[in-house]
Amino acid sequence: MNSGAGNAEIRLCEPLQRLKQEHIPLRMAMDAFYSTAQQLDEETGIEQNDLVHTWLDQVADFTVQLKKHSIKEDDGLFPMMANYMGRTVGPIAVMEYEHEQAEHYLQRFLEAAGQGERARKHEEIRMLAGYAVQAYTILTQHFGKEEAVLFPLAENMLSPEEKQQLNRIVQEK
Repeated sequence: MNSGAGNAEIRLCEPLQRLKQEHIPLRMAMDAFYSTAQQLDEETGIEQNDLVHTWLDQVADFTVQLKKHSIKEDDGLFPMMANYMGRTVGPIAVMEYEHEQAEHYLQRFLEAAGQGERARKHEEIRMLAGYAVQAYTILTQHFGKEEAVLFPLAENMLSPEEKQQLNRIVQEK
């Protein structure tokens, strides 16, 4: 079976292309919160407090966007592909695990960040940055795997009927 890996020119059906396109604003949002985290290492005082609030908002907004995207894969694409290749080992198990791990680190970030307008110590900012960087790293690799391997594999594997069903799921969620 041709996985499509290495074939950047494979034409994806509409729902797979839509999932791939959703990675673009997600990557932009990830890059923004990653950049802000790097800036926090350089700032102090009031500038740092303002930057922390911006950063917390960036990660919270990104988490909401990511959840919307992940639901489409978790409820649609992954179960459909698992019918062909199983779910306990292999690509689908890896993809689902990476979703769980990224969500775990983002949740840890949000819980540790808590609520309220307060100054944060450098150690706390570093801890938060660790969670954000872990999620960033996992998702950067995850999106690359989906685009290079999983989406082309799904294009070749899913039937026209399954692609229509996936399209409905992607549009509804």
